[in-house]
Amino acid sequence: MSRFAVLILLWFVATLVAAAQAPLLTEKDYQRISAAPANGFAYPYYLYVPPELKKAGKAEQTLLVYPNNTGKVSDDLGVHESDVKANMSRMGGIAAVLEVAILMPVFPRPESDWHTYTHALDRDTMLSEKDYGRPDLQLIAMIDDARKRLKKQGIAIDKRVFMSGFSAQAMFTNRFTFLHPDRVKAACIGSPGGWPIAPVEKYNDKSLRYPIGVADLKAVSGKKFDLEELKRVPLFIFIGDQDTNDSVPFDDSYDQEDRDLINPLFGETPVSRWSVSQELYKKAGLDATFRVYPGVAHTITPEMRDDIRAFFLKHK
Repeated sequence: MSRFAVLILLWFVATLVAAAQAPLLTEKDYQRISAAPANGFAYPYYLYVPPELKKAGKAEQTLLVYPNNTGKVSDDLGVHESDVKANMSRMGGIAAVLEVAILMPVFPRPESDWHTYTHALDRDTMLSEKDYGRPDLQLIAMIDDARKRLKKQGIAIDKRVFMSGFSAQAMFTNRFTFLHPDRVKAACIGSPGGWPIAPVEKYNDKSLRYPIGVADLKAVSGKKFDLEELKRVPLFIFIGDQDTNDSVPFDDSYDQEDRDLINPLFGETPVSRWSVSQELYKKAGLDATFRVYPGVAHTITPEMRDDIRAFFLKHK
């Protein structure tokens, strides 16, 4: 190994250690941006800008977006906001390592409308006419609002963001990236609810509607699926080989007609479907890295975190 390579490796190890030891952020460190319906978002979002970014000069910087995922339903937006604040407190390390700003929205997941899985950007959410409808468009408005705010501070932010998520967060990230590939620079997608959205309209002559595939993406979103733009977006999609967390059987994630397609066509479990999904992404020409971690259930391990950091550092 060359001396230069050794230095790079030592630097990378040092940054990972620094991230692991980073102190928790407090409410003084990050900013809460109130809902601004006139600007396109009906819910608040949180924004953290690390000191490293403030010293970066005039070069265009990157925003890392984590969709929120409370893990439960509640009609009290405060429940979801408390979860966002808890997650924001842990963002200091990754923000420092990657030298990125962090944005996390506070989207609801209503108990009174439990089948509408907003945090996963499911079909019901996309077609809803309620205030929480189209979180994807609200997130874009939040991103643009943050860019304007940071520009006033002398920090230029790329319109294309990093996105990362696990479980329902990953479902949101995966689907948002397919809906708006022109707004995503790179995306990490961990255990996305049992089935990553397929970049095809049909499989074995069966039509794949959103969010199984993209057959009716224009009808659902108003935008035609842009495969060529999606090919520009590097994707890191991962799962543990012991992960049995599957959203397909549940009515808040998929309808019965979706299950009737997914299980016979692709497999009965998330891991059994994995190879089919990987092959579909490969055939579509996407820049997607699929990885299965042995001995890992539905969780994020230190090795996964290291790989996520390495992925974003590579594409920054």
